[in-house]
Amino acid sequence: MRIWVDADACPAPIKEILFRAAARTGVAVTLVANHPMRVPPAADVTLLQVAQGFDVADHEIVARLEPGDLVVTADIPLAAEVLDKGGLALNPRGQRYAPDTIRARLGMRDFMETLRASGIHTGGPATMSASDRQAFANQLDRILTAHARGAG
Repeated sequence: MRIWVDADACPAPIKEILFRAAARTGVAVTLVANHPMRVPPAADVTLLQVAQGFDVADHEIVARLEPGDLVVTADIPLAAEVLDKGGLALNPRGQRYAPDTIRARLGMRDFMETLRASGIHTGGPATMSASDRQAFANQLDRILTAHARGAG
């Protein structure tokens, strides 16, 4: 298993949780971004910088993804592609995307995008809270534990 991070929009506290998980478990974490960013000097953590452009990082993640890999992203269309390819997808608030609910989430995303395009202010996501960070860490731990059990 490899963890791919849609890193341009991933909050710093979530990246720190991922860095600690990589150090603890030895699972490789690759941040994919279209600009330089700091990563710890660890063998299990790398940065893959891609060209600027719409969805370039997303396309690179999908192209490199293997079944069973985990992708951390808040991008619902990317999550849908990951699930279609046999990967796992987790958003930075600890919500795991599931094949049986991803189409409904895509529909709601498209609906909200239509509202925004017509000038209706829909607000943005709430500020990331300590409970969001804890939910992410807990879900990540469940996924890594299940992976370790399957590999052993």
